[in-house]
Amino acid sequence: MSAPQSGPARWEKLGSDTRHRTRVFDVLGTRYRHPVRGTERDFVVMQSPDWVNVVALTPDDHLVLVRQFRYGIDGFSLEIPGGVIDHAGEDPVAAGLRELREETGFGGGAAKLLGTVRPNPAIQSNRCHFVFVDAAVRSHDLAWDTDEEIEVTLEPVEKVLALAHSGGICHSLVLNALMLFEPHWRRRQR
Repeated sequence: MSAPQSGPARWEKLGSDTRHRTRVFDVLGTRYRHPVRGTERDFVVMQSPDWVNVVALTPDDHLVLVRQFRYGIDGFSLEIPGGVIDHAGEDPVAAGLRELREETGFGGGAAKLLGTVRPNPAIQSNRCHFVFVDAAVRSHDLAWDTDEEIEVTLEPVEKVLALAHSGGICHSLVLNALMLFEPHWRRRQR
């Protein structure tokens, strides 16, 4: 009987090719070989630019939310502002401030990175960065993308957190952002 491995093996990447291009992601076929078993398999990877989502807090303790139609669920979703980081190397905080301004017309005071996650590492290669913007106020004209129609709303922080905990907000990346924001919010309330 062989000794058990200490953990999963790192597969060896043999190559990759683009199978399909879309305006939001590329679908890659990526071939890997298992280093112990020697088996080779093709896996599908969605390659997309990094994303940014923004938790924007107003001076009167409301969060800036957006409600918009989402094609993947064929319905509306209540979310925080966000979008695509325009180019590799763009600072996530700068991208977050840009997306907040374009989608909602809000700008803010101090802004900082709350954290970064991998949306779905099983099939996606990108990251999503979460930015916190304090003292957000309406200060700009809207600049929506061609297919965007957004209802901007302000809700008290506690109501938004309650919606997150009760299923009223169902976008997983928004829930990630609120999870990272909540401890900061609780410390502020002490």
